[in-house]
Amino acid sequence: MYAPPPGVRTAPDLPVPAQMRAWTLGDPGQLTLSEKPVPVPGRAEVLVRIDAVAICATDLEVIRYGTPALIGGGLPFNKGFTPGHEYMGTVAALGPGVDEWRIGERVTVEIHAGCGQCKRCRQGLYTACLNYGRNYGEVDKGHRANGFTTDGGFAEYAVNNVNTLVRVPDTMTDEEATLVVTAGTSMYGLTELGGLVAGESVVVIGPGPIGLLAAGVAKALGAAPVILIGTRDGRLEIGRRLGADRVINVRDEDAVAVVRGLTGGLGADYVIECAGSEEAIGMATAMVNRGGKICLAAFPHDPVTVDVPQIVRNNVYLYGIRGEGRSATHRAMAFMAERRFDARLIHTHTFALADLPEALRHARDRIGDAIKVVVKARHEAAALPAAAQ
Repeated sequence: MYAPPPGVRTAPDLPVPAQMRAWTLGDPGQLTLSEKPVPVPGRAEVLVRIDAVAICATDLEVIRYGTPALIGGGLPFNKGFTPGHEYMGTVAALGPGVDEWRIGERVTVEIHAGCGQCKRCRQGLYTACLNYGRNYGEVDKGHRANGFTTDGGFAEYAVNNVNTLVRVPDTMTDEEATLVVTAGTSMYGLTELGGLVAGESVVVIGPGPIGLLAAGVAKALGAAPVILIGTRDGRLEIGRRLGADRVINVRDEDAVAVVRGLTGGLGADYVIECAGSEEAIGMATAMVNRGGKICLAAFPHDPVTVDVPQIVRNNVYLYGIRGEGRSATHRAMAFMAERRFDARLIHTHTFALADLPEALRHARDRIGDAIKVVVKARHEAAALPAAAQ
């Protein structure tokens, strides 16, 4: 059984095993389900029993290419690293001195716990921590980003800083709770970084998980109109149900012309670019208004060409977004709990933890038009399959 050091508290009604199942990353693209010791929470940390974890496109990047994960100062391959970052679960143990949480509480998690000492962390921009990845050996500055610089959620247990936890209401399912990080990322880009004011126009390019919830968040924040652009009618319809006032299929309409027509010829106040392609970024610069803002929320694989003269001449603000900083997940949770938008609409598939490779394949190849794929870690047999490519 679990034998933590003095000061770490557990409860008899929520026993913790000594070992857990966890998927670990070997060579690029190779995951193996194995056993690892259940981690021990330190000060200002809790042990979370993972009940469900959603798959993010960035997980696919980490598993295949390594970046933006950084383990021990380098790429994460063959280091026993467990990816996965959009998880929720139950508090199973408390680190020394922790009294903000109770064992048995349901929580969902933010990814990042910054070092707390660098300039960005002291500004509240802990997702841009200047000590990112410096959490090992003699350069341990205290930074943690589960699933990127420390072990993540494709496992049965994980340790989280108390500042990364968000309470889950009883009315919310495990699956829906995993979507709070996705909604929080959209919230962070529109509010804390973007400064959205009710009544301003918002265009979202790319109806993936972040794009779809960006449409829902923008509408809930009072944006008008909210316009969603994509190529799949099914996803655009989900966006409409989430709150988009107008959807545009670029295969059928000239998106720039439609946006300018809907905004009196001026263009949009905000464009949230969630496709990560050069074409989409070019479209964003062509449809934003003078003094407007473009939020880059996707990771292009390669460098892209951008019309810098257009951006400069029109005083356009261009900013990137990484994660869900300044506690945006708490505000996203409040909106979701009140059903200001129905995040459940983007959850399309559920798999068991042992079937993670198949879940990843559905997410990567969009099998069955998969949008958000969730993996459940509870109530499963303990058999370990062979390594999965």
